[in-house]
Amino acid sequence: MRITVIIPALNEESVIDQAIASAWEAGADEVIVVDGGSDDRTVAVAKEYNCKVVAAPKGRASQQNAGAREATGDVFLFLHADSRLGESACQQIRDALERPDVAGGALRQRIEANGLGYRILEQGNAWRVRWLGLPYGDQAIFVRREEFEELGGFPEVKLMEDLLLMKQLRRKAWPVLLPGLVFVDARRWQQHGIIRQTLRNWWLLAAHKLGKSPDQLATYYRRHDE
Repeated sequence: MRITVIIPALNEESVIDQAIASAWEAGADEVIVVDGGSDDRTVAVAKEYNCKVVAAPKGRASQQNAGAREATGDVFLFLHADSRLGESACQQIRDALERPDVAGGALRQRIEANGLGYRILEQGNAWRVRWLGLPYGDQAIFVRREEFEELGGFPEVKLMEDLLLMKQLRRKAWPVLLPGLVFVDARRWQQHGIIRQTLRNWWLLAAHKLGKSPDQLATYYRRHDE
């Protein structure tokens, strides 16, 4: 069972090397970096790490779909550029997918910062996967190639592409949460604050449930991202 790790990136020269190295160390069979038009050294750095580098229009959905089209693996693992896989990640995925009732899932999140608030947040995110079947993209979503292609890949929207894909997947097979870790950069929560960032995520989910489109929500997200 071959696993392709797909890393969408945009101006991530300071961290992309760690993401790629962690994928190889975790047992990936193939690593693809999909650049969305970086104007720094992201592409140059990525090429130093024996991975395939492709270009795609900016946007996490379009970049990840482009990576999937280039992939040769039986399983796709989508890793954010500011995250790192734990050493056992790929083997745990292979073991989980030996079960025919498993089509995909995510890893346990470890936010790279000290503090009780981060540990509570990690537990809350784990709960969301177990009970709602809705991992976020920063939890290292993985899915069988067959199911990914059958579902049409990520919806080409500007925000929430991860949740929309998982909502479709859970109709076929409930996403599993594996004990293997994905280490996540804490900069988003440090910039906005844990409570504020979490409330904003909840608001986005509620607004989408009430009928707001992902593209409308992306406009709001960008406007309040400063």
